[in-house]
Amino acid sequence: MALFEIETRAHIVIAWADDEDSARGILYSYYPSEEVVRVTKRPRDAWVISKTALGISGKMEACDIARECLSKAAGDKVHAIRLYMQQTGTDLDNAKKIVESNMSGW
Repeated sequence: MALFEIETRAHIVIAWADDEDSARGILYSYYPSEEVVRVTKRPRDAWVISKTALGISGKMEACDIARECLSKAAGDKVHAIRLYMQQTGTDLDNAKKIVESNMSGW
């Protein structure tokens, strides 16, 4: 199996698959109406997401604040986003990105 990056206009899905056709099948099982823009077989066994690409580089405390807001909001994403905006002064789009990227396990 190889690691594939399957890109649509709205999503980037990372999945293990035997080949490109299987990777497309994984995408369609989750997002049947999405159109595949690109499928790339990754050269390594790991996938790394740059914090700079998410707009949170140089702000190591951003994740800690987001997790604290999620905790205070008892996992309520919308409330956590509001709390994050209040605490940091960031705009809605950035607050949403940061809180959502820290929701694993909530």
